[in-house]
Amino acid sequence: MKHKAMGFTLVELLVTLALVGIAASVVLPLASVIETRAKEAELRRSLRTIRQALDNYKTAVDAGVIDKQTEASGFPASLEELVTGVPRSTAMGFSATPMIFLRSVPRDPFAEDKETAATSTWNIRSYGAKPGDFSGGKDVFDVSSKSEKTAMDGSFYSNW
Repeated sequence: MKHKAMGFTLVELLVTLALVGIAASVVLPLASVIETRAKEAELRRSLRTIRQALDNYKTAVDAGVIDKQTEASGFPASLEELVTGVPRSTAMGFSATPMIFLRSVPRDPFAEDKETAATSTWNIRSYGAKPGDFSGGKDVFDVSSKSEKTAMDGSFYSNW
């Protein structure tokens, strides 16, 4: 009685390796797309969070909850001010406890240097600047990504 040899033939191994290679070539680009989509969603969330904090700051100034300097726009001087807080107006009888608008400034997920402070990962547009002019200024009216990359929808992240 002859025993059949146990194991795989060379052809079976080559076919298996070819199938694994094809599967890997399909999965790797898909993983890149998933990572990009996650970063885009994080960028949208971060922009929404910062812009909401800026709007809340302006609303507090307009309501008199925060004192405003003469000739000031009513927007914070820096993103750090949203985190460190500003004193409440004593004229309206509020306590001296600072009013804080953000726990921390979110990082731009597309910022290349991970050592850069989160506040430095954003372009800053001041009040009165032309749309698209993110050259900074004396206050923070809006923020945008510093990334020059193109989004999956064809737009630039810096235009979001």
